[in-house]
Amino acid sequence: MAYLVSPADVASQTEALRERILELTAEYQRLVETAKTPFVPGRTVVPYSGRVYGEAEVCAAVEASLEFWLTAGRWARRLERGLASRVKQTYARLVNSGSSANLVAVSAMTSPLLGSRRLRPGDEVITVAAAFPTTVAPLVQNRLVPVFVDVDERTANVDVRRLEEAIGPRTRAVMLAHTLGNPFDIDAVSALCREHGLLLIEDNCDALGSAYTPMFGPYAGVARPTGSFGDIATSSFYPAHHITTGEGGAVYTSDPVLERVISSFRDWGRDCWCAPAKANTCGERFNHCLGQLPAGYDHKYVYSHFGYNLKMTDLQAAIGVRQLDSLDSFTAARKRNHARLTYALAEVADVLRLPEATPGSDPSWFAYLIVIRDDAPFNRGDLVTHLEDARIQTRMFFSGNIVAQPMFDEMREAGTGYRVCGPLSVTDKLMKNAVIVGCYPGLSDEHVDYIAEQITSFVKRHR
Repeated sequence: MAYLVSPADVASQTEALRERILELTAEYQRLVETAKTPFVPGRTVVPYSGRVYGEAEVCAAVEASLEFWLTAGRWARRLERGLASRVKQTYARLVNSGSSANLVAVSAMTSPLLGSRRLRPGDEVITVAAAFPTTVAPLVQNRLVPVFVDVDERTANVDVRRLEEAIGPRTRAVMLAHTLGNPFDIDAVSALCREHGLLLIEDNCDALGSAYTPMFGPYAGVARPTGSFGDIATSSFYPAHHITTGEGGAVYTSDPVLERVISSFRDWGRDCWCAPAKANTCGERFNHCLGQLPAGYDHKYVYSHFGYNLKMTDLQAAIGVRQLDSLDSFTAARKRNHARLTYALAEVADVLRLPEATPGSDPSWFAYLIVIRDDAPFNRGDLVTHLEDARIQTRMFFSGNIVAQPMFDEMREAGTGYRVCGPLSVTDKLMKNAVIVGCYPGLSDEHVDYIAEQITSFVKRHR
């Protein structure tokens, strides 16, 4: 015999089940966390970075899975609003990686909608040679010419003294990352951009949570988050970064024209700005006459840019919403771990150059950069071998000098496609002598002290 169940009863039962599933999920995650093995120096791996999460993130992922929207939805919109507020930009648009964020940011600058501001093939963009590849790749892919300058040895950020001499007749923009969470000299870079009418693309992938207090301009004397200074800024949410969605990133701007372009490049290049599953937001869906298309061609199928599908899924965004809630505590932990390492390594600072914050900045450090001084009685390989044998993960300083990477071989042989302005002596020194260890929130005081002890004992033995 069949029994009819009212929609209200179904809604009540499914809501009760949903709550029960989330309760069990939270209980599961708490149990998982109690099973974590204790740290054993010399046996337990000390990661240089990694994901830090708890029951809030796992429950959010399960809740989004139950909704099964899959592509960008309510969680994505919520994360976009939260990120825009944190970065103090009007708009944030989620993408599927930090690399895609940089690709969208650079591509957006080439849009015809920008008029005379747009970047065109052959235009030059100043950046640093001590860069991660995905800061530079979008320039090459958009047929722009990267102009490489050296970095400052104290901060590993752009040497601002080199910027003026790098400007040529086709220089149109500057694209710089805040190295390892340490803000570059935003006052100097912003002043240069204003003076020469250059666009600023702010690669904030390693620095979410960092801040800078400008000495000049409308915000003089007021600390502002990195990511709020560029015409466009980007974030990465890869597990190594300040918050994570697994894979993911974001593009920020306060310019409504740029926002439209960013969304277009992210969403297949379409001209329509309707949200997924929405239609006729403009009220003129079948009345447009664009390009050489027939009059009235469905606006949802009109494409104004050569774009991509780079959206983030709602499952990822749900995790990001909960991660963003923890950004302040993550930032505090990064600062604490970094300061603890600096204090412990001070006794070997005559052999190792320790990182320095840019004046006026408050970094949320991505990692801890150590540079072996030229007169040290050992080389980087010796130190790296020791640390890895002690189960302490190390990393190189990004790509070192990116121009030395194999991907530049063909461009170098052809003598086209990029320009180097001045010597890259500090960049080459970092390529040869720099090593990175961790300071991320997943490290305890015990981890940090073990890293410091292994480094100091190694230096003392080789003095």
